[in-house]
Amino acid sequence: MSEIVSRPMALVRLVGYVGWTLIMLPIQMLAFYTWRRAAFAVPVLYHRGACRMLGIRVERKGVPVPARPALFVSNHSSYLDIHVLGALINGSFVAKREVATWPLFGLCAKLQRSVFVDRRRGTSAEQRDAIARRITAGDGLILFPEGTSNDGNRVLPFRSSLLSVAETSVDGRPLTVQPVSLAYARHSNMPMGRSLRAFYAWYGDMGLADHLWRVLGLGPVTVVVRFHAPVTIADFVGRKGLAKHCQRVVGDGVIEALYGSPPAPQPHRAAA
Repeated sequence: MSEIVSRPMALVRLVGYVGWTLIMLPIQMLAFYTWRRAAFAVPVLYHRGACRMLGIRVERKGVPVPARPALFVSNHSSYLDIHVLGALINGSFVAKREVATWPLFGLCAKLQRSVFVDRRRGTSAEQRDAIARRITAGDGLILFPEGTSNDGNRVLPFRSSLLSVAETSVDGRPLTVQPVSLAYARHSNMPMGRSLRAFYAWYGDMGLADHLWRVLGLGPVTVVVRFHAPVTIADFVGRKGLAKHCQRVVGDGVIEALYGSPPAPQPHRAAA
């Protein structure tokens, strides 16, 4: 791996990334306190610029649902997913509480009106209520129902407890849920192997600073993001059925993006 990591490239990208962030932070602060619509639009611009600075090319398939409120559920491999999805979706993230304390990333997350939740046992009700308040306010939220990050080569089981907010009704109608699959598919325009893909993933006890420096020194990466057909919990027998459906659809989307062979289509109605 060390032979394909370019230190000069990493330094140039780091300077550009930090510079872009410092330029956009005061703009987002102003929007956050003065203009609600801009408070959601400015982060999209910021994330698109951040992707360019980091050498991330985003290939979108399908479109995010425009209606609000809406819940977008995606697989999760890395903190880089935040920039990728943030560049495509006008909304806020549901993040673990520790993210709020991260240098720079934490401030950016707060300014994007992220919902910070405590994922310890016994806090499910508090998580649901915090997310539900934002849903009833008419926001779009981005959720990673795996509950942790994966190695970039597979999708972990979706935790139905994290999808309990899907039971929230909005003006008497079930909440729109859109599955989203995200895959780190190509490196320098060539198909990416399993071993290299794991270097973009951030999981386990990896250090953030070392990982970011390595990513900055790698060649450009293409991330394929597919927006699948939206559903509601009313289409299934409870949230376990919804979780299984979303996991299957997202997993199939990742397989197609990585290997180019889509699985056979299946009806979206699932049993609990």
